[in-house]
Amino acid sequence: MSIPVMWHLLRERLAWRLQPRVPEPDMLMKSEQQTDAFFEAGHGSGVLAFVYFYNALQISPLLRPGDRVLDLACGPANQLEVLARIHPQTQFVGMDASTAMLSRARRTLDAAAVHNVKLMHGDMCRLIPLADASVDCVMCTLSLHHLPDTDALRATLRELRRVLKPQGGIYLMDFGRLKCHSTQHFFARDLQQSPQFTQDYFNSLRAAFSVDELSAAAAELAPALSRHVTLLAPFLVAFRSAARQPLDAPTMQRIQTLFASLSPQQQANFRGLASWFGASGWALPCALT
Repeated sequence: MSIPVMWHLLRERLAWRLQPRVPEPDMLMKSEQQTDAFFEAGHGSGVLAFVYFYNALQISPLLRPGDRVLDLACGPANQLEVLARIHPQTQFVGMDASTAMLSRARRTLDAAAVHNVKLMHGDMCRLIPLADASVDCVMCTLSLHHLPDTDALRATLRELRRVLKPQGGIYLMDFGRLKCHSTQHFFARDLQQSPQFTQDYFNSLRAAFSVDELSAAAAELAPALSRHVTLLAPFLVAFRSAARQPLDAPTMQRIQTLFASLSPQQQANFRGLASWFGASGWALPCALT
């Protein structure tokens, strides 16, 4: 971890006042410029591709062949593409309220020749297209902060509880609210992306819910979820249910192949994130070579 990052994290640790939450100026990404910037940051050589690989690795023990898995607020399908390639016998449903994002997601999946994903238009707070107990696993990555307030957050997780089968898998990850305005600026600028993505990223960090707010809402979804927070500061917060099956040899081989396809910088960033969570007690489900 670099010296500037450590300096900001230590400032976060010593700060005592939590900033007020500033909701996103736009709940939905509607412009082509926004959707393309978000896609490019998380796809292929994008600076956030390692985060989607990390999530895929942590989600994998929850998935079984034949499962139906809901990715809530799937965005441009960067996360879905990685998971669908690792788990070709699992059926995924990507739901988003933005038609622009769904259009971008369809292009992502078509370009990757991924065929085990269905896309669906829907509101996070009201999963009307989905019946009760109709999915085996629910996931939502880096999207809950788009909700307007804690009432909407709780409503969303209650809806996830409604559509999830008993003993189903759960994985949630989002930003946590940082204490220092300067830290939010630092992380937004550190990626050295386009002005559009930098502004959207900064807005996301300001709109993050606190760890307590996320924890209270997650308890309504399932009280036994394990919680994991990056050390020193809640840059990322994750909730996960217990593993539903061990990773088999073919799945491990696909994971290793995808990891090898990451650039050396992405692999280094992945290991940095794994170490950051690992320092707070959250290990990877398998070793990578």
